[in-house]
Amino acid sequence: MEQQLVRLLTETQSAQEGPRKNAEWQLKQQYGNPDFPLALASVGAHDDVPVSIRQAALLYLKTFVQACWSAQFDEYNGQLYTDHDRKARIRQSLLDLALSGRDERKVKSAASLVVSKIATADFPDEWPDLLPTVLRVVANGADAQLHGALKVLSELVDDCFNEEQFFTVARDLVKAVHDIAVSESRKPTMRALAVSVFRSCFDTLEMVMEDHKAAVKGFAEDTLGGWIPFFINTLRIPLPPAPSDAEEDNETGAPELYRGSVALKLQVVKVLMRIRTLFPSALSPYSQALFSATWQELSTLQPLYYQMYIDDDRQGRLEDADGLPYTLDFLVLEELDFLQACLRASPVRKELERQLRSQGAVANSWVTEVMKIAVAYSHITTEEEGLWDIDVNVFLSEEANVTANYTPRTACGDLIIKLGEWMNAATVEGLLACTRTLYADNSGWKSKEAALYLLNQLLGDFQDVEKEIGEEAANGYVNFIQHAVQEEATFLRARGFLVAGSLTRTSGDTLQPVAATFMEASLQAISNDPSEIVKVSCIRALQYYLAALPPAVTHSKQAAIISALSAFLNTQDLSDLADSDDLLITMIETLRDAILLDTSTCSNGGGIDLLFTVASRGATNFQIAMLVTETFEEVASTISATGQVQYAQLAAKVLPSLMGAFDVATLTEENALANLAAELLSVLAANGSTPMPPGFVATVMPRLNRMLLGSQDDELLKSATAAVKYMLSHDPDQMFNFQDQAGKGGLEVVLIIIDRLLNPAVDDNAAAEVGGLAAEVVEKAGSERLGPYLTQLLRAVAERLATATQAAFIQSLILVFARLSLISAHDVVSFLADVQIAGQSGLLVVVRKWMENSINFAGYDDIRQNVSALARLYDLHDPRLEAIQVKGELIVPKSDRIMTRSRARVQPDQYTSIPAPLKIIKVLVDELLSASGNRPLNAAAATELDDDDDEDGDWEDDANDFLDLGSGMTKSQLMAYGADDGPSFSRGRDDETQAYVLNFFREQAQKPGFGEVFSSLTQEEQEKLRSMSGA
Repeated sequence: MEQQLVRLLTETQSAQEGPRKNAEWQLKQQYGNPDFPLALASVGAHDDVPVSIRQAALLYLKTFVQACWSAQFDEYNGQLYTDHDRKARIRQSLLDLALSGRDERKVKSAASLVVSKIATADFPDEWPDLLPTVLRVVANGADAQLHGALKVLSELVDDCFNEEQFFTVARDLVKAVHDIAVSESRKPTMRALAVSVFRSCFDTLEMVMEDHKAAVKGFAEDTLGGWIPFFINTLRIPLPPAPSDAEEDNETGAPELYRGSVALKLQVVKVLMRIRTLFPSALSPYSQALFSATWQELSTLQPLYYQMYIDDDRQGRLEDADGLPYTLDFLVLEELDFLQACLRASPVRKELERQLRSQGAVANSWVTEVMKIAVAYSHITTEEEGLWDIDVNVFLSEEANVTANYTPRTACGDLIIKLGEWMNAATVEGLLACTRTLYADNSGWKSKEAALYLLNQLLGDFQDVEKEIGEEAANGYVNFIQHAVQEEATFLRARGFLVAGSLTRTSGDTLQPVAATFMEASLQAISNDPSEIVKVSCIRALQYYLAALPPAVTHSKQAAIISALSAFLNTQDLSDLADSDDLLITMIETLRDAILLDTSTCSNGGGIDLLFTVASRGATNFQIAMLVTETFEEVASTISATGQVQYAQLAAKVLPSLMGAFDVATLTEENALANLAAELLSVLAANGSTPMPPGFVATVMPRLNRMLLGSQDDELLKSATAAVKYMLSHDPDQMFNFQDQAGKGGLEVVLIIIDRLLNPAVDDNAAAEVGGLAAEVVEKAGSERLGPYLTQLLRAVAERLATATQAAFIQSLILVFARLSLISAHDVVSFLADVQIAGQSGLLVVVRKWMENSINFAGYDDIRQNVSALARLYDLHDPRLEAIQVKGELIVPKSDRIMTRSRARVQPDQYTSIPAPLKIIKVLVDELLSASGNRPLNAAAATELDDDDDEDGDWEDDANDFLDLGSGMTKSQLMAYGADDGPSFSRGRDDETQAYVLNFFREQAQKPGFGEVFSSLTQEEQEKLRSMSGA
């Protein structure tokens, strides 16, 4: 059987789809064969089989284990493997392979993975000797055996142990890996792997910490006492000599020793970051020693880092077969992050503040020493230099901090920002002193660029927190900027232009005398500088000037800026722009700022044409489409506000481009371009004049009609529907007078569109705007023009509402009846009472949906209309409404079991039933609070904010928590960002709605019988109503 499996496994790696899929199918058919898993294990252990096939056999075995070994696996397929004798042989075979003395890392890693999967189901009951066997090998095995044992331990800690099992074995496990980590007779790579296993233990500790806080904390404190001295000593020991470029790939001797030593140090720093995250108070007493050791290490490694990555182009960001990083850039990155973390420890801060006070000046203090380290590791590497030269988009993504590429240069920027948050003035002064030294010593261009880069990062943070740089420091940098922009080195020249803009933006009026000159220099460089890197830097820098300089300076430059951007775009290969998102975003952001200086020029200037040209090249990018839409929205709204004539000029300017985009999209099947054009058309129509410019509807309706009746694209249908709705709202006469090529009138055309969108075959999201369109038709056409179509239309809306599930779509359909209720609530109730939907009263279907979804409405106007309509319905006191029972309060189950998703599916939420009028009152009470902008936190959010159990001890936390992927974040922190039930932001104050609802309740309070309704509210609702009504 083994030979057959080797053949099938070989075929699964075939490039030909037919043989590959056939082999995979045949392997699946073997699941019922009791010898199948044994044969896979045998292939995995066979020396004569190629490593890739052995590895594949073990990975297929893992898949089999998850599908058939135990019903507890999520992947379990119902076909349980129950042969206990064969199971025992498989377990032993895999463990022997994982712990063997052969140096086959890939095979042993795969075997370890299967061992851990089986252990998840079988340990300790069916496999009691697993851990003792592994720990014996850890204590006494040769290096090859030790590697397998550590891999098994790593997998067990990651995937297998539950909290009870972990605490049972934790002390023995931690002692075993500690003995390996501190043993200088072991290879550094083995010691690094041992530290990695120890770090994995903290993931388990984190998961159980909430329920066993005291036990976990006690275990951590007892354990760390033996590890911290080893960590400090490891940081202090210098690295062995680095191998030459030619020796770098050697797997033995000095290169192996060097790689292992880097890996060991790196794992030590990683575990320290983990400890700092979970148990900062335990680490705080050692923070000064750790800070000193890390500082010394970074200072020592500077020449080697420079030689490897600045002078040379050594390969970085490398990991070994066990996933252990081993290159110097990774080590430097981790140590820079840890240095930053140490700066937040109270003992470190107190000592550094004491030193600074005793020295009396920032110059030649530890602050300038930090700056020297930061500048050294902020040099542009040879790799970055090459990448940025090839692709300006990579450079721009780094500049805008939108890249996932976290490097020592990025980490140094973060370090300086954190230092600036702690010591604002000293940081600026220290960086300026360091920069002066670099220029005085005539250092290389990379050193000067690095210093200015750090200033750029610091100024960016200043801008984010609305802080300004001091006048003396700002003036101190002017000469450096003037030198930089004239340098021959491209990246230093580009940095000079960027810093000039940033400094102007964050220095108040200090640089006003020279800012206009800097801006003019940037403008000239866009056209004249030979380097594209410099040109795009100047385009980006213009954004800073346009935001900071007074209108008297910037307005006169609008035409010149747009012209320079247009000329730059003309030099680009249009076929390449589709892959140049960062460049397009930078251009649009600058163009947006230039256009918004004076939107009136858009009717005859080239700004809008250029905006549409850039947009057409980046329509597939969501951020580009959003930027273009927001810019055009501002243009359309400001021009529309100036009058009908100006709006007509804008429409005449942009409609040919938009219609052309629809035609091009139809020919090329570019859905993204059509989507963007439809969105821009809806923006234009939304800001339309009343009446619309003559011929507007006749120009756009043929294309809109074709798309609305033929397209399957959700976003296109939504935008196109909105455009028709706005045209109907602004100019119903022009809309109804329109005729298509077949002679159908505008009303008939719109009704056909609505009929298509209300069809259940059309997705809820695609039809999200149809309710608004239907409401406009009913209001603008009226019963006389609609005739029998009115009842058909309203029936269709009610029937579609019954099956709708998407919130925005439900809201739009409900608003059809809400807006009609504002005119005649009684007629709406009577109409719905006479309609039958799937055997139920239309009134019952609509009212239930209405009541359940009202509190989720979005948009001030929609909420206001809904609130008014609900009040009208309540005032009817119609017995047909009072007879309808709707969802009331959530019934909280009396259980302390955690409600998982699977349990929630089996046990859905239960609610009380209450009459519809009472639900209306509850909705209005809730709305009263929402409109005031004072909706309270839900219980979970309040508990979270009230949690004052500070685990940080003497170690300071960031003032602002933010998603920093470069820092050591806990799993719980990362998962919190993905939680879909986190506290939401309350909406802003809405005085008009609040006044209306308050007045409604004051009127109701005077009426007989309202006391009974009031007593039916919950205690919380009664208190809300009392407090708000008394306001």
